[in-house]
Amino acid sequence: MDYVDLLLIHWPGQKKERYLDTWKALEEIYKNKKARAIGVSNFEIKHLNDIFENCSVPPAVNQIERHPNLNQKELIEFCKSKNMFVEAWSPLGRGKFIENETLKEIAKKYNKTAAQIILRWDIENKVVAIPKSVKKERIEENINIFDFKLEAEDIKKIDAMNCNERTGFNPLEFDF
Repeated sequence: MDYVDLLLIHWPGQKKERYLDTWKALEEIYKNKKARAIGVSNFEIKHLNDIFENCSVPPAVNQIERHPNLNQKELIEFCKSKNMFVEAWSPLGRGKFIENETLKEIAKKYNKTAAQIILRWDIENKVVAIPKSVKKERIEENINIFDFKLEAEDIKKIDAMNCNERTGFNPLEFDF
């Protein structure tokens, strides 16, 4: 293989010099055309500002935990203002939202599933979603989200579910 399409730093950690050194190594990989794009995962605004202030190549992507209970609006708007794509990992909250009554009500209106509603919500917020499944029928269901659009009132209902609840670790507190 001559190059990879996308190379990410998985976690910032708590030591600024570490993630900045790692980012500078990724910049060299990018400049040497061994990666078409470089990005980060689980970086918060504080970490991203450190990169912008100390490095020469901006991240193309920030892959973050995002689902209805953790909509990350401020972080997403920051990333968009810096022309970064946002990818949502665990967009379905590890299956937690499949039986949520609000989402089921919205899903019924569109003749879709709760999972499809969440994935469409991501798309309409210009967030790339990475749902995980090993079941063929769920994979097919997950891709079948481009034949409808959510009404503004339904987007607001999903947005209102936010309670800043994570299913994973908080990048500002946890260090590997």
